[in-house]
Amino acid sequence: MPLIALLPGDGIGPEVVAEARRVLEALDLDLTFESAPVGGAAYEALGHPLPPSTLDLAQRADAVLFGAVGDARYDSLERAFRPEQAILGLRKALGLFANLRPAKLFAGLEDASALKPEVAGAIDLVIIRELNGDVYFGEKGQRKTADGRREGYDIMSYDEDQVRRIAHVGFQTARGRTGKLCSVDKANVLETSQLWRDVVIEVSAEYSDVQLTHMYVDNAAMQLVRNPGQFDTIVTGNLFGDILSDQASMCAGSIGMLPSASLNGTGKGMYEPIHGSAPDIAGQGKANPCATILSAAMLLRHSLNAAAAADRVEAAVTAALVAGSRTPDLGGALSTSAMGDAVVAKL
Repeated sequence: MPLIALLPGDGIGPEVVAEARRVLEALDLDLTFESAPVGGAAYEALGHPLPPSTLDLAQRADAVLFGAVGDARYDSLERAFRPEQAILGLRKALGLFANLRPAKLFAGLEDASALKPEVAGAIDLVIIRELNGDVYFGEKGQRKTADGRREGYDIMSYDEDQVRRIAHVGFQTARGRTGKLCSVDKANVLETSQLWRDVVIEVSAEYSDVQLTHMYVDNAAMQLVRNPGQFDTIVTGNLFGDILSDQASMCAGSIGMLPSASLNGTGKGMYEPIHGSAPDIAGQGKANPCATILSAAMLLRHSLNAAAAADRVEAAVTAALVAGSRTPDLGGALSTSAMGDAVVAKL
């Protein structure tokens, strides 16, 4: 009986995770669920954003469904105790190195995109973001210069093994889609990116059926707005992937619609919406649960090998949207739970 760890977190996290759980339960797959605090909620309850008991549950579970963490009131804490450190800690402890972030414009949401409908309608891509390297995990700190001025530093680095394993994920993902992979870097400026590009080219020799292209990150950001339909699969580093995937979410209509999967390559995964905790609307029933519900669909597909059930969930979300179900971020008035009702009804 598969065990799903539910880590709702802060802000709107508990609200959206509750709706995703309802959808999973409606599938009658004989799943078990166990919840634990994480982020600011865990700090308040247990003095740490990722307590040992929460980490133990995540390691025991077959998959983790994560909500969101963060709140401005924790910004003054020492960095090690800030809510966001829970995400980095889980990625490291579970060996999660590949983040898959699909971006697709659902039928009927063309007007919700900041782009022209005919441009937005072509969006159907997936961004694969490396999770264990780059400036997020490099040496960092603050120091004094020789003349006594404060200086902050964050070291960006990748070794070739890190690049090679995420490149394989990129090529394999592209192979399962349309066979087009775009590697995004900044090789004209950064030595880290030059290594990235060199290794991706080396790996490409094993995938003659996949068309590889390269693009500088600043151009990629522009092209995502100008002509997003040209992209199918994008593979990139931690920092660039973080930024580009959030940009893609607004091109696709709302950050409340985009799910993600963080994988370790052996079936273990953590699944979460890419949006934040939105404390300004927490508890008001205004949050869009679709990104979390779609993250649950990714959980079914990647960790439980339940592709048919995942297809059902994705089809139910599509059907609910086509029928006119909308939360405030999509121009509608449905509450979080009412949107969950609409998806469950379409199952």
